[in-house]
Amino acid sequence: MFKFITNRPFWVNFLAAVILAFLLVFLMLQLLGWITRHGEYLTVPAVKGNDAQQSIQLLESKGFEVVIQDSVYTDSLPQGTVIKQLPDANATVKINRTVFLTINRYIPPMIVMPQLEGKSLSFALDLLERNHLKLGDTIYKPDFMKGSVLEQQYHGVKILQGAKVRWGSKITLIIAGGLNEQQMMVPDLIGLTFGQAKSQLELIGINIAGIIADGEIRDTAAAFIYKQNPEPLDEEKRPIFIRPGQLMDLYISPVMILPKDSADINKQ
Repeated sequence: MFKFITNRPFWVNFLAAVILAFLLVFLMLQLLGWITRHGEYLTVPAVKGNDAQQSIQLLESKGFEVVIQDSVYTDSLPQGTVIKQLPDANATVKINRTVFLTINRYIPPMIVMPQLEGKSLSFALDLLERNHLKLGDTIYKPDFMKGSVLEQQYHGVKILQGAKVRWGSKITLIIAGGLNEQQMMVPDLIGLTFGQAKSQLELIGINIAGIIADGEIRDTAAAFIYKQNPEPLDEEKRPIFIRPGQLMDLYISPVMILPKDSADINKQ
């Protein structure tokens, strides 16, 4: 047989080799096309704005692979919504192509609480917006720092800078409303517990500047007031007046101290 091949003209052998090579390439391409379904195309359906789970089911039923590429959060869209798809809707791609989805997170992320106290109301509102937080209630309280934030609260409790809250949480602001021109006599708080005195001062808009303790205090609310500044009367026993928003210092003791004992303490 080898002799028969070698005895044939060269051009015949060359032509046979070329035909054989073309046949091999053709068979390989056909086999590759059969394995990968080469040559088949699909149109990518539009899933942007739809529910993520429903979108995944739709894409997989059409012959696409689906990968959640990223998740972000915005409160302007329902949770679990497809925000972005790649390839875009109506693009023509080969079958088995992977579609990448970006979805809106199911759980809002945590936000670090900014410092609002001491800031102006307009600046505090800007900080809330930039940190994806919302304004809850605004409560005005008499204070000489008119228009500034005195306290920031979350669910009725003071919240400190750096605490974690959910994106979109509502923050209540206590705002200084300025001093009231109407004067009132300084209340006599001697002998009251700190809790009673604090409640009374809050009703008339007087703020507590300092709390000075005499001895070890285990329960501040149950401690007794034995001295206050300003006092109810001056040295000539005339009433002293105060305005809403002004400050008072309270001196407390774990036991009730009579005025005479209080005077003894002041001398020490």
